[in-house]
Amino acid sequence: MCILRRAHSILSVLLVAGVLHYATSFYLPGLAPVSFCEKDAGKENEVPDCKSTIELFVNRLDSVESVLPYEYTAFDFCSDQVDKRPSENLGQVLFGERIEPSPYKFEFKKEETCKPVCQKKYDMLLATDKAHLEFLKKGMLLNYQHHWIVDNMPVTWCYDVEDGQKFCNPGFPIGCYVTEGGRPKDACVVNSDFHEADTFYIFNHVDITISYHVVENEAAGSRLVAAKMEPKSYMHKDGNLDCSGPPMGLSNKYNGKLQIDYTYSVHFKEDVNIRWASRWDYILESMPHTNIQWFSIMNSLVIVLFLSGMVAMIMLRTLHKDIARYNQIDSVEDAQEEFGWKLVHGDVFRPPRKGMLLSVFLGSGTQIFIMTFVTLFFACLGFLSPANRGALMTCAVVLWVLLGTPAGYVAARFYKSFGGEKWKTNVLLTAFLCPGVVFADFFVMNLILWGEGSSAAMPFGTLVAILALWFCISVPLTFLGAYFGFKKSAIEHPVRTNQIPRQIPEQSFYTKPFPGIVMGGILPFGCIFIQLFFILNSIWSHQMYYMFGFLFLVFIILVITCSEATILLCYFHLCAEDYHWQWRSFLTSGFTAIYFLVYAVHYFFSKLQITGLASTILYFGYTMIMALIFFLFTGTIGFFACFWFVTKIYSVVKVD
Repeated sequence: MCILRRAHSILSVLLVAGVLHYATSFYLPGLAPVSFCEKDAGKENEVPDCKSTIELFVNRLDSVESVLPYEYTAFDFCSDQVDKRPSENLGQVLFGERIEPSPYKFEFKKEETCKPVCQKKYDMLLATDKAHLEFLKKGMLLNYQHHWIVDNMPVTWCYDVEDGQKFCNPGFPIGCYVTEGGRPKDACVVNSDFHEADTFYIFNHVDITISYHVVENEAAGSRLVAAKMEPKSYMHKDGNLDCSGPPMGLSNKYNGKLQIDYTYSVHFKEDVNIRWASRWDYILESMPHTNIQWFSIMNSLVIVLFLSGMVAMIMLRTLHKDIARYNQIDSVEDAQEEFGWKLVHGDVFRPPRKGMLLSVFLGSGTQIFIMTFVTLFFACLGFLSPANRGALMTCAVVLWVLLGTPAGYVAARFYKSFGGEKWKTNVLLTAFLCPGVVFADFFVMNLILWGEGSSAAMPFGTLVAILALWFCISVPLTFLGAYFGFKKSAIEHPVRTNQIPRQIPEQSFYTKPFPGIVMGGILPFGCIFIQLFFILNSIWSHQMYYMFGFLFLVFIILVITCSEATILLCYFHLCAEDYHWQWRSFLTSGFTAIYFLVYAVHYFFSKLQITGLASTILYFGYTMIMALIFFLFTGTIGFFACFWFVTKIYSVVKVD
């Protein structure tokens, strides 16, 4: 019967996984489609909200070789000084997005060829011009990428990769560099004309192709479904625009005057196969390793599910026999001959050492757990899709601020159950300790970004706004939750605690605290490390992450695995008559964060090409924030699972 129930639960989870996978393709960005009409056709006034001008916006530039993103204007490209910048939400600011208007503006269905945008002149004898040009060279050397946006859709650069597949990159490079040995680097391989040694080639021309879909009711206009481009480099001699000439090369030793002409060509084509609601599919489906991610994650999840099922069945059968045997004991002599977890019933609920700190960690962990669950749930429904820029981080931050009440309640409730009386200290630590550590780390990283002039540096006004959210909303809510937590009576335990602590017998190597804690984090980490690879890719290699259905499933499996691994080890320790389970249960699951930290170090040295001291400090600084949050999250899961388990088993045995 137990096996049937377990099989049914496994099938249910796999069914949910399938539903969530399809939910990822459901386009619900919270943005209304925009209709476009030809200006000369006269429909601009006939069709409501129909536009004839297509605006192109530019975002910050980033690189896989540097953690430091920069604003578009930092590289002295053609800029729009007239239009205002669109407003950005909190998530965009935290992620360093800086969207600006550009002088690239197109009339719908009006094709242009070699259209001039602007002209930049540099004199290497002038310090300002030399600095601008050197910064541009540095951007090409580190392979910084443009990120352009048309109708809230990335302008992609599509090219062939191995096995005849096509990869659509939501960015394209500034230019490229051919080394002194004549070896083309990165983007230079796309053009055989880039061959001069120690030379920079700037992409000063783009061929843009905009695909549109005519709405079934032609009176509603057309909608844009794709925007693709191809970067090119042309030398325009003597101010005469020639988009067929040799590439624009700049020797590294050039010291004279230089003129760079920026141009573009735009072409429109109708696409009857792509609908507006699925216009992101061609970008997301071309992300590298998508098939590998699908099969690897499913394989990992099935293994972890069945392994967890086996652990659960062993635990249930063993415990059932133990409880039946203990309940059949009639004489005191038989009870004295017994050994195992029943003998520590008078000490198992003894308050732990450092109960104040443990209760604070539990409060913060509960806050993070609920925040993560709700955020991933909304992401699965499509509300936090890549089309809704910055929504994921905005949702997480707002939820964290509003969840101060459960944090204060849980911390106060357990601190009171631990016998603590310093309630003021408890609520202050809950409100300020863990958030304060995260904010201090974040502030130091922000100082480094300020010093480097990066666009990822948070503006002072946003920093004040976050502090206001923390102090004016989160802290009062934490105090409110703590008030209700302390007002309630302490948690009633199923057995009484003896006044004199029982002596713990000498433990074997496997039942000592540290080996058990180290072993306990292996299984939870095993179910997330594949997904972790793609999450780190999205953060540090600037790849789009959209598999939120998989991520939500991994989240559920992580909760199950942390719970069962902690319960299993907790049972072994109680059988060895070691009743100090509170901190051990928290650290057993929390040790998964140490494996996460080790994996992040391995990822840095094996997968990334990051160079520079500032970028290295930023990587490990932000990684420490993620590791701390993950430690509190997994540790809280382990503690609550073990608390439920211990309460359950001691409530069903007869104690004299």
